[in-house]
Amino acid sequence: MQACNPRSMTKRPILAAIVARSQNGVIGRDGDLPWRLSSDLKHFKRLTLGTPCVMGRKTWESLPGALPGRPMLVLTRQENYKAKGAEVFTSIPDMIGRAHELAGEMGADQISIIGGAQLYKRLLPITDRVYETEVQATVEGDAVFPSLASEEWSLSDEKQQAAGPRDDFPFITRQWDRVRG
Repeated sequence: MQACNPRSMTKRPILAAIVARSQNGVIGRDGDLPWRLSSDLKHFKRLTLGTPCVMGRKTWESLPGALPGRPMLVLTRQENYKAKGAEVFTSIPDMIGRAHELAGEMGADQISIIGGAQLYKRLLPITDRVYETEVQATVEGDAVFPSLASEEWSLSDEKQQAAGPRDDFPFITRQWDRVRG
């Protein structure tokens, strides 16, 4: 009889995109968010804490630094790019492979994709779940989240959120899970 390896019995972590977008799909303007939503930032922290976070270089540069309690993995085309507090990759397969390793080490059931637009677009075909915050506003911007094809996604959860004292707008949080056929 073979010994049982507990690590081989663990479930593969899901790949989850976490995105805040306006009603017209805008997620960014000039390298920043086009709104301030303190309540949604708390929601983002709850979703990503304890999970490996993958992002593009522009998203990394928009952050104040490495987010505590989350390994940060940055994708860039720049061979010698340095990101203090993050691991840097020039290949999506290498970055996702490392994120899986880290998730296994941490016991995390999710790898969080936190932006930006180009990375969302490239990873959406292999993403298992989307945590969407729809900001109840139409804004101008230069980064847009790709549309979700209705036949590929099932709405699992939806909550209306009134604007709090430090929120520019009310918003709706949704959880979309990929339909497996």
